[in-house]
Amino acid sequence: MKGENLTKKIAIFGSTGSIGTQALEVVKANKHLFEVEILTAHNNEELLIQQALEYQPNAVCIVNESKYDVVKKALAKTDIKVFSGEEALVELADFDTYDIMLAAIVGFAGLKPTLKAVEKGKVIALANKETLVVAGDIVMQKALENRAPIIPVDSEHSAIFQCLVGESRNPIEKVILTASGGPFLGKKPNFLVNVKRDHALQHPNWSMGAKISVDSATLMNKGLEMIEAKWLFNLKPEQIDVVIHPQSVIHSMVQFEDGSIKAQMGYPDMKLPIQYALGFPARIKNDFPRFQFRKYPNLSFEEPDYKTFRNLGLAIDAMQSGGNKPCVLNAANEIAVWAFLKNRIGFLDITAVVEKTMESVPFIPNPSLQDYFDSDGEARNFAATLLKI
Repeated sequence: MKGENLTKKIAIFGSTGSIGTQALEVVKANKHLFEVEILTAHNNEELLIQQALEYQPNAVCIVNESKYDVVKKALAKTDIKVFSGEEALVELADFDTYDIMLAAIVGFAGLKPTLKAVEKGKVIALANKETLVVAGDIVMQKALENRAPIIPVDSEHSAIFQCLVGESRNPIEKVILTASGGPFLGKKPNFLVNVKRDHALQHPNWSMGAKISVDSATLMNKGLEMIEAKWLFNLKPEQIDVVIHPQSVIHSMVQFEDGSIKAQMGYPDMKLPIQYALGFPARIKNDFPRFQFRKYPNLSFEEPDYKTFRNLGLAIDAMQSGGNKPCVLNAANEIAVWAFLKNRIGFLDITAVVEKTMESVPFIPNPSLQDYFDSDGEARNFAATLLKI
């Protein structure tokens, strides 16, 4: 019984995606430390049912309401509570029965449930960068007020977080986010104009979901990470730098006021930052492959190609402008990436849609939470109109 009382109860919001499935692998390998309390999925009812039967959570949610009956029937012989719809995500986030929320829902949809968990004072293992991109000021203020620890799961932010352990009294001079450069590193617009969906999904180092893979290919992902880092670590835009590091061995770095730089290194495997966030402050023993320096005699670094990959520059502009600009950037990008994945627009059109939307949606310097929701809706509508969706 004593061991049972020490287990952490995990709520995985976005359990059928890349982060969610890897998190369940971490849980499975550490059953003495973790148990699953809540699982949610947007559309993949088959995998959600399979996960629920294996991990026996208290509750599950299938956001797509048309699939509720299928999930309900499949779990009828269990004690698992079944919910559906977007509002149910917030309802589940309001439960008292879990200790840690793994916020792994992709995109803007992750904001409401994450904010509810923050208001409950829960520990947030944050894999949904859009939550801070869209409303970082509000989320971090709520986290402070409710003493809700936010532990980053993104490999870059986890690296920075790990480098800062024990450094609370030492001011940061800057953080350096590393980027692999994605599958099109070194390519120019005359090549990118012909890029198709399948090419963009072939990331050289990481196994990720479709949306994040495309964002990585356009470098938008790195721009969103810069905005997230600003809020997570209370930084000014000029304290955040990006460097292309094709090997993805150094996951990010922190430079302190004395010029010293700390880096966190390892193979590109998301299970490590997931495990670190769930187990924090303890490091959990595992059998993951160990990094071998002799296999990497050369680690290289270079400046991003801002001229070709203009999404990174747009994200930096949004970060520097503040207000609702990052929210608009994110909304337009979500619509544009969706259209690209549906083969409705070309690769370079993604940037054009984002840029035109940012120019068109009115700027709000000090937005309320409702302003963020309104700006998100307005940006999505404008982008959809551009694409004739």
